[in-house]
Amino acid sequence: MTKKQIADLATAALKKEYPDALCSLDYTNPLQLLIATRLSAQCTDARVNLVTPELFSKYPDVHAFAKAKIEDVEKIVRPCGFYRMKAADIVNMCKEIIARFGGEVPGTIEELTTLPGVGRKTANLIVGDIFGKPAVVTDTHVIRITNLLGLVNTKDPAKVEAQLRKLLDPAESNNFCHRCVLHGRAVCVARRPDCASCCMSEFCKSCMI
Repeated sequence: MTKKQIADLATAALKKEYPDALCSLDYTNPLQLLIATRLSAQCTDARVNLVTPELFSKYPDVHAFAKAKIEDVEKIVRPCGFYRMKAADIVNMCKEIIARFGGEVPGTIEELTTLPGVGRKTANLIVGDIFGKPAVVTDTHVIRITNLLGLVNTKDPAKVEAQLRKLLDPAESNNFCHRCVLHGRAVCVARRPDCASCCMSEFCKSCMI
């Protein structure tokens, strides 16, 4: 069986298992998703969702964030870890969005990755979820599961993204990644994968049953 065949089977199986492929971060506009994703680095989405209501209430738009004192943002985002760096990135990215993009979150990976604290993982999430473009979000669950399936042979996020782009249907790639996250939390847990309950056990190269 080729990697492309496995990718198609995995896409179909995950789509059947998790029909609602939704991002688990709470947001109401592109800027909020961008900021929430920055906060989610080395932090759980659940914890981020506890922090952002106060953050977005105090700073309702890009101009409010750009005018914010970094130390004030730090106090709110502290539970997310690495709070000094994250707070500085949030304020500075908003300043850049105003200065270079007219106050609107840009819609390409190339533009997004010029913003402070924004890497390809975050940029892919934005272009996929907000702008509806083909995207491959290399979350830790995506990297682990696609390695287990035999679709990729590296843990380097950029290389995983490049390899998956060659295998996944562009129309399904973004949701495939969301579904891998859901599957990684529910079934294919890093330290105790439940292969007996896995919807991909028949074609997973690492299946333990």
